[in-house]
Amino acid sequence: MNWLNYHHLLYFFTVARAGGLAPAGKLLRLSPSALSGQIKRLEEQLAQPLFEKRGRKLVMTETGRVVYQYAEEIFSLGTELVEAVRGRPTGRNRLKVGISDQVPKLLVRQLLAPAIADETLMLTCFEDRFERLLGELSNHQLDIVINEAPVPAAAPIHAFNHLLGESTMTLLAPSELASRLRAKFPRGLEGAPMLLPLPGSVLRRQLDVWFATHELHPRVRAEAEDSALLKAFAAEGMGALFVPTVIAPAVTRQYDLVTIREVDTLHERYYAISAERRLTHPAVLAIRAAARTDLFSE
Repeated sequence: MNWLNYHHLLYFFTVARAGGLAPAGKLLRLSPSALSGQIKRLEEQLAQPLFEKRGRKLVMTETGRVVYQYAEEIFSLGTELVEAVRGRPTGRNRLKVGISDQVPKLLVRQLLAPAIADETLMLTCFEDRFERLLGELSNHQLDIVINEAPVPAAAPIHAFNHLLGESTMTLLAPSELASRLRAKFPRGLEGAPMLLPLPGSVLRRQLDVWFATHELHPRVRAEAEDSALLKAFAAEGMGALFVPTVIAPAVTRQYDLVTIREVDTLHERYYAISAERRLTHPAVLAIRAAARTDLFSE
């Protein structure tokens, strides 16, 4: 059996984390040339380059990034092993959650409340585009992905959708716009400054249909993928925006906005997406149960 040399792996991991041979050498008390030689031996064993030079910098290759992820897990487990033997809490109860950048972070905070409340749980969150998160899920790098839409039937990745709940949408606005928008809703939105998600998103498609149905032509002041950025723009007085009703009270408090109207014909659903048909992780089960009975109960 071709055993991995963990000393070589540690040297590679330290160089990658420290950002170069010189800073890693200071940590390990080894010369840069000695470290370079040890990493070369690891590359020979794996038959793949782990670093490439870009100017004066060492940058991990694609293989290097994969090896780094495994090394991080290996050395983390080694630390936990020592802690377990010494009778200390190990943090082996973990949950890795992928969060689509389309899902409002205030809503994520409420969805993850059961996991946050569990002091024995180590929670790790990753935010990225939905397609990339699905790739991580299929490689078992994530336990679940939270998204505002289910996995499309034609998606190349096999995954399962678990509905967490559904919320109507509520229009919020800076106080200086409130009286105008409330007076003749929805006609008051004609020509009004609006902050919208990017075209193609689930909510934007709904909003475009809703505006067209009511023959409204709002003035789009900004479009953004990140809903938190739109809320920050609204706090600066740039325009009105729609948010999930379940977090509208929290948004009004945090960003000093005013509630205009709940629109029950606009809604979004939120899903926990897993690689397995049945959810088994206790924290994920708690998240789903709390979402259905508390957050989205109405």
